[in-house]
Amino acid sequence: MELNQVTLPVKDMNEAVQFYLNLGFTQIVDTPHYARFSCPDGNSTFSLSLESDYFENHSVIYFEHENLDELCQTLIDKGISFEQPPTEQRYLWKEAILHDPSGNKVKLYWAGENRLNPPWKVEKRV
Repeated sequence: MELNQVTLPVKDMNEAVQFYLNLGFTQIVDTPHYARFSCPDGNSTFSLSLESDYFENHSVIYFEHENLDELCQTLIDKGISFEQPPTEQRYLWKEAILHDPSGNKVKLYWAGENRLNPPWKVEKRV
């Protein structure tokens, strides 16, 4: 099985689309109520869905990038604000935190080998 996509709710489609384009994603679907993007590397996609009702999204979407510090500096130079700059975490990932215009939490990170093989990885269970 492979993950197809994650869909984030947004309050303003135009503002949200511009935000994710500024992060470097490629838009592959464009409608007034739905947008879909492909990631620069690999086959992953994610989408945005326009919500007219009030919402709170407590999910976090993660995007991995090997040159995290350089990416974050490029985004800062474009005027994107971070809640947290790239910071080493106790679980061996380096993460930067920001929010899209609708308040969705976005983490840009680099985990390297630790993403799939952390020191505390469990053995396959049957």
